[in-house]
Amino acid sequence: MQSVYLDNNATTRTDPSVVAAMLPFFSEQFGNASSAHAAGRQVAESIRQARRSVQALIGAAFDHEIVFTSGGTESDNTAILSALAVQERRDELVTTTVEHPAVLSLADELGRRGNKCHLIPVDCSGWLDIDAYRRALSPHTAVVSVMWANNETGTIFPVEVLAKMARSTGALFHTDAVQAVGRVPIDVKTTQIDMLSLSGHKLHGPKGVGALYVRKDTKFRRLIFGGPQERRRRSGTENVPGIIGLGKAAELAAVELGQERRKIAALRDRLEDGVLDFGKCVVLGDKESRLPNTSNIAFEHLEGEAIIHHLSRAGVAASLGSACASGSMEPSHVLRAMHVPSALLHGAIRFSLSRETTSEEIDHVLVVLRNIIAKLRGTPPGRSERAETTFRSNESIR
Repeated sequence: MQSVYLDNNATTRTDPSVVAAMLPFFSEQFGNASSAHAAGRQVAESIRQARRSVQALIGAAFDHEIVFTSGGTESDNTAILSALAVQERRDELVTTTVEHPAVLSLADELGRRGNKCHLIPVDCSGWLDIDAYRRALSPHTAVVSVMWANNETGTIFPVEVLAKMARSTGALFHTDAVQAVGRVPIDVKTTQIDMLSLSGHKLHGPKGVGALYVRKDTKFRRLIFGGPQERRRRSGTENVPGIIGLGKAAELAAVELGQERRKIAALRDRLEDGVLDFGKCVVLGDKESRLPNTSNIAFEHLEGEAIIHHLSRAGVAASLGSACASGSMEPSHVLRAMHVPSALLHGAIRFSLSRETTSEEIDHVLVVLRNIIAKLRGTPPGRSERAETTFRSNESIR
């Protein structure tokens, strides 16, 4: 049975060259980077090189603007809590209804603590309500946190514009760019973004390591206290193998970004064109402004869990949405925020490709999926039916 992995927004396969780069730091170059001896200095230099690779990938002006963390969730929490701590007489958070749980769960907690949190809505394509965003900004806003790209639909937000608007009111601006880094070009030094989160395992690096970009001269309050690591911004002995792996993954992503982006987008479009031919389904999200690797397709009057089950049995990995929320039986909060009709809400499947995805794999998935959908609908595989539900989106239901 052929195995096809199309759940790369949940995690990516660690690139073999990344693994090779990490291995020496488990048993050969094992010194503590904080030590003054040669073994420690050698490791410290390797960390510095990894920091520069991440700096280059996101277009930061200085390598010391990169703070290594345990991943996207820690980076998001650190950025938001830091901004609230350093912004005097400002105690409000502005974010969106479609953020990752790493941000929305924190917003809920902050609300319980007495902070006012503004959740900006989106339209049926997942596009942010800019007027509502503008109204939410005030002299009380401490920080704005808006994701660069949505993890379920791939919709890309105009974070450069949003950052400029936030900064004009005196607020700090943070973006969760976990899904965007390595998939779309980023040049953060040309923006007014103050902080940016990224995670290693979303760009063919290891799990358990990430980074937070903190613009030079941005006021900052660390989340974890202890030793002097990361210029006293994130204490704790460095996860050296992980950091080296993240650095190598960033290096590979920077080299392959342009060409691979076009190839992946073409494969995604090939998948969507084939699936839409089944009938009674729709592509969700902003088709004109989204990640090249992400496709969220909703099948009318079908249960996504059944589709995923049959795909898995056939060796195909896809998902219902965010892996961090997939244990819930509730429909995706992202799709509910987009007001996806009930006939489609439970039948949404996210396919997320990577640079390792091939055209042969896409063709195989189309054959497998056509048979699954036909079986669940009780119709012959070759028959295409028109949809009964209408949904105003970039891609009409066929």
